[in-house]
Amino acid sequence: MKHDSTAYAEVVARAVLSGLLVSVVSLLLIPIGIVTLFRARHLYSRIASWTCRCVLRIHGVRVRVVEAGPGELFSTRQVVYISNHTSTLDLFVLVALRLPNCRFFLSGFLRKFVPLGIISWMMGTFFTVPQDRPAERVRIFQRADRTLRRTGESVYLSPEGGRITTGEIGPFNRGAFHLATSLRVPIVPFYIQIPRDCDPGLGYDARPGVVTVHGMPAIDTSGWTLDQVDRNRDRVRDVFVKVHQALRAGRSALQEHDRQELQHEVA
Repeated sequence: MKHDSTAYAEVVARAVLSGLLVSVVSLLLIPIGIVTLFRARHLYSRIASWTCRCVLRIHGVRVRVVEAGPGELFSTRQVVYISNHTSTLDLFVLVALRLPNCRFFLSGFLRKFVPLGIISWMMGTFFTVPQDRPAERVRIFQRADRTLRRTGESVYLSPEGGRITTGEIGPFNRGAFHLATSLRVPIVPFYIQIPRDCDPGLGYDARPGVVTVHGMPAIDTSGWTLDQVDRNRDRVRDVFVKVHQALRAGRSALQEHDRQELQHEVA
């Protein structure tokens, strides 16, 4: 019982410390934004990445990246990044990765957590709405398309939408594939593997462990057309299912592609 109470106290302490850090950073970003006329998005993103790395360290979480070839995950060309989405931890891992020149799609629900909302907004995040508001979702994606076409920036979004905690790959939405087809840019997929004893699921009680990000080969979309979005979405989902099954069976996800493995730690 004493051991359980000590462990619980440690979880609470880490959560409180993380929350304080995020709150302080969000407050500091506001005057920085005023001084820079809210036009230094890359600076805000670097500060957010540093913050997420600190949060991961507080929880004892390290991030290891295994790439399917040299530099595909961190390419400087414009791409659409996608991944599975199983845990609250994903958000901090994604920002800690510091994907080059990259914006994010995130659920508008996050704005209820004001410090996270402030940081995400200053990073240039596109906030989405639930699937039952299709007209508004279309406008959000159209605005994102115009912005990305103008800036040449990359973008990340999860085709699963919400967190899937069943241990399987959930259904994929069309947005990422429609966007990549419209912009004619490659899709760079990666799989986030979180150990069960580290994973907070829908909660915030992440425990020490090593999260592995499996980068996969980029997918060329230059020949895709908008009438093929559903078919291409399903084909990409099949890739994620195969990687998921390979990892669950204890095999290397990247051996599926017979590619060189490059490893390094992010946080």
